[in-house]
Amino acid sequence: MNNKATSIWPFIGAKDYKLSRRFYCDVGFEEIVLSDAMSLFKTDQIGFYLQNAYIKDWIDNSMIFLEVFDVDLYWKKLMALELTSKYQDVRLAPVKQYDWGKECFYA
Repeated sequence: MNNKATSIWPFIGAKDYKLSRRFYCDVGFEEIVLSDAMSLFKTDQIGFYLQNAYIKDWIDNSMIFLEVFDVDLYWKKLMALELTSKYQDVRLAPVKQYDWGKECFYA
């Protein structure tokens, strides 16, 4: 099957919907509220839907992989947000170099 897709917009859930909404806004996504239980978060032409739904196995196995032009600059901007002081359970892992490129991690 050849679909010639133009984008993909995943749906993810949240253990704490209000907190998750604040977090994604803080890291630079624009929120478009669709209902009391769902928002679209986007940056440029990409994004995802956040739902007020918590299914532990689903949430524990969901990830969003965001590719940026300059990972080092993005990391500096993340650090300036002081996410660990705003969000009790946030996890940050600094930029690492791999054979295929660089990555950093935040959740």
